[in-house]
Amino acid sequence: MKILLALLLSISLNAFATVGQKAPDFDVATWINGDGVSIEDLRGKVVIVDFFQLWCPGCNTFTIPLMHKWEKKYQQQIKEGKLEILSIHTVFEGHSIQTLTALKAFLKIRGIDHLVGNDRLIKGERLPETMKKYNTRGTPEVAIIDKNGIIRFQRFGGFNVVSAENLIERLLETFTQI
Repeated sequence: MKILLALLLSISLNAFATVGQKAPDFDVATWINGDGVSIEDLRGKVVIVDFFQLWCPGCNTFTIPLMHKWEKKYQQQIKEGKLEILSIHTVFEGHSIQTLTALKAFLKIRGIDHLVGNDRLIKGERLPETMKKYNTRGTPEVAIIDKNGIIRFQRFGGFNVVSAENLIERLLETFTQI
């Protein structure tokens, strides 16, 4: 328990280091619901990344329903290629339970059909690679990346949805400005 607490504390000290910086590329073992993407592939789009785990209460009650809501709310912008929503299954505990098979079943049950990456875990490591690159504190965590690949928002746990939506809409407005 002390090790986990120390780990979470060390991660939390770096949690907001990525805001305002270029988004790092994803290091995903397997992509589900589509072909894999890189940050460079997403350049020119506003990108919402939901970092989650199968058994995470906040993921199941807050961010997963929120991603469904945003897929409906911003369906036109998604269709026009201005916005991309994707999720990264970032397992830092319960590795033997949160398997790829369990993830696929979970996505089907929860009706998640957007692109999902199963974060790469290197043997002997405790934290998966994309989680480390984004300095996430745990799950749920959401990042919003602008069309130039800069992280403009990154929050662990709950956050003000209206503020996040205002940011998304401001970032989407840049498509109409000349």
